[in-house]
Amino acid sequence: MDSIEERICGEIVMSESTGGAMKKWREIFGISQVELARYLKISASTISDYEGNRRTSPGIAVVRRFVKAIMDIDAQKGSEVIKNLQKFQNTTEQQTPAYYIHDFSSPISGVDFARLVEAKIAANPNYLDNVKLFGYTILDSLKIILDVAPNDYPKLFGTTTERAFIFDQVSTGRSPMVVIRVAPIKPKIVVIQNVEAVDKLAIKIAQIERIPLLTTKLSAEEIRARLGNI
Repeated sequence: MDSIEERICGEIVMSESTGGAMKKWREIFGISQVELARYLKISASTISDYEGNRRTSPGIAVVRRFVKAIMDIDAQKGSEVIKNLQKFQNTTEQQTPAYYIHDFSSPISGVDFARLVEAKIAANPNYLDNVKLFGYTILDSLKIILDVAPNDYPKLFGTTTERAFIFDQVSTGRSPMVVIRVAPIKPKIVVIQNVEAVDKLAIKIAQIERIPLLTTKLSAEEIRARLGNI
């Protein structure tokens, strides 16, 4: 079994919500229930029942068939998601002096995320409604700028780019947004902590990149506590 396929299977089988994990990975691959059901030659309602945990938890054979299907469908589309997964760190949770990564067991909306971290919106409130997050990364702003090499940047994304970057040790918000502006991969939401007045250039970059820019007073520890069970 391919290492990515094996990792996804393992996460689904070990998850407290098997159906939620199946839904998460189907959505990461951008595949609809109807599309997956057609490939597997089953009804879309069966997929829905599995994802909603309304059926008996599927065995490893069913999970493997599900994972092989989403990977095969992605391969037919050019393997875009698989290629991205190969770039990123092979873990759903990792901590270093410069950053902490956590991937959610099931996705949450940008609006729900903002509410959970008690965020205020500094830029692009209209884009927040359309964001779906599969995880977040807390970054020490200074250490990221000084210690993380450009070729290690993809490691900050864990499993997927559908995540929020939360910057700690920030004075105005300018430096993190400049980094994001020149980076080849962008997060879906940026949060900066404990900033009274966000730098105008940071707001301008967020507007150019169409990334919701949020601020919060919560500490990294409080954010991890609130988001840790998702």
